[in-house]
Amino acid sequence: MTIRVLLADDQALFREAVAAMLARDGRLEIVGSVDSGDAAIAFVRAHAVDVILMDIRMPGTDGIAATREVLRLRPQTRVLVLTTFDLDEYVFGAVREGASGFLTKDATPEALADAVVAVAAGEPVMTPRATRALLGFVREGAPAGAAPAALDVLSPREQEIARLLATGASNEDIAGHLFLSENTVKTHVRAVLAKLGLPDRIHVVIWAYEQGILRPQG
Repeated sequence: MTIRVLLADDQALFREAVAAMLARDGRLEIVGSVDSGDAAIAFVRAHAVDVILMDIRMPGTDGIAATREVLRLRPQTRVLVLTTFDLDEYVFGAVREGASGFLTKDATPEALADAVVAVAAGEPVMTPRATRALLGFVREGAPAGAAPAALDVLSPREQEIARLLATGASNEDIAGHLFLSENTVKTHVRAVLAKLGLPDRIHVVIWAYEQGILRPQG
């Protein structure tokens, strides 16, 4: 199956260039091209979209608010932000609203296509530098105390998995720590994401800080 992609950017020439680049990849199908957050929301109301390439600064509803509304309407849709600057608090705001990561607009066609495929599969796309900056941004507003009740929706084993995910542990790390197979860990990770209503692993980290499960550190 091809991945259905919507482009949302207020620069027509940029949208046309990105559409032309991605159309060469047989894994992807460009199903729409819109110039505002409002138009992106309207498109998603009427059409099934797997991944939206979302600009942040657009007239009317910006990319942050559009991301929030799109994911409220269709939680299964993934949002990948295309930005000029990767260390931008507005971009981080979109990630906190559920975007699965971001790329800068100078990314190569191959990197962009691979990123779309990755987020469609539930994998976040973010550089290590941006990940560190994002977590610092999240920690600034994180509560100081723990909130164990936030984990009540999870089984005891899933709570262990969630706490390890929140530290940035890989499936291999978790498997070694809990003496489980990686396939078993993958099953638990899928269950954790589904029960918490989160799109991917990076949002488990954000959730853990916002819920006070991880204490802010320097």
